[in-house]
Amino acid sequence: MEQFNPSIFTSVINSYLPEPHASLLNGILFGVNLKTSKAFYEQLKVVGLLHIVVLSGMNITLLASTIVILTSFFGRFISSLLTVLTIIIFIVFVEAKAPIVRAGFMGILTLVALLYGRRNFVLYSLFLSVVFIFIFWPRWISSVSLQLSYGATIGIIMFCQTKKKYSDFWLMKVWYWILENLRLTLGAQAFTAPIIFLYFRQISLISPISNILIALTIPPLMIFGFLTAFLGKIHYLLGLIPAYICFGILNYIVFVIDTLAKVPFAMIKF
Repeated sequence: MEQFNPSIFTSVINSYLPEPHASLLNGILFGVNLKTSKAFYEQLKVVGLLHIVVLSGMNITLLASTIVILTSFFGRFISSLLTVLTIIIFIVFVEAKAPIVRAGFMGILTLVALLYGRRNFVLYSLFLSVVFIFIFWPRWISSVSLQLSYGATIGIIMFCQTKKKYSDFWLMKVWYWILENLRLTLGAQAFTAPIIFLYFRQISLISPISNILIALTIPPLMIFGFLTAFLGKIHYLLGLIPAYICFGILNYIVFVIDTLAKVPFAMIKF
């Protein structure tokens, strides 16, 4: 029996999408290293979007916040259970490797903070997870991917609204979802920017704009990306429609990256 493995699904995505679209989607969904050109990688650094292609608590939390909105009519408890179950299925779906388990764990923790406002508890749990990793997997501590994941997660927790209530009116739900995703994305960006500066000795002055412009694309991109990978694995034709949707969203993201990377003084190097 064929085991679930990220490479199984990344190859499916590669069969539908050109570069850099395929690498972007694989990075967002599975944390796979970019296999695109060095020039595009540099553009990601210039516009401050490198963190979106690192499988982190940020991406999963943005997806989780969407599921919370869609299932809110079930009530808080059922909605929370469905969201956590979705995260667990995601971990199993792409194979429970270290970066994916870490991202799923962070996604569940930040979900607790989002729903119940218990920031201190979640921050304490994150601290314990760092200690745990340091003891059993000390090599992970020096990983830029891990540090970006923790930075994004802390930013999401610190910037999230506590004790929020959604209106029964669907337009207000959409509006709350937009505002919350913008808040979470900017919070994640605020805490990952210092890490990027530390390693790459550069600051993206345009990153707040780029993050706002692509924030709302991440949850639908993850949903249709999963559909593309899963349905495309069953049969190529089944994955065509979600793949076309992903291509449209990714085209927009690539356009934003390419356009903003050309803005004068978009980045300062030291």
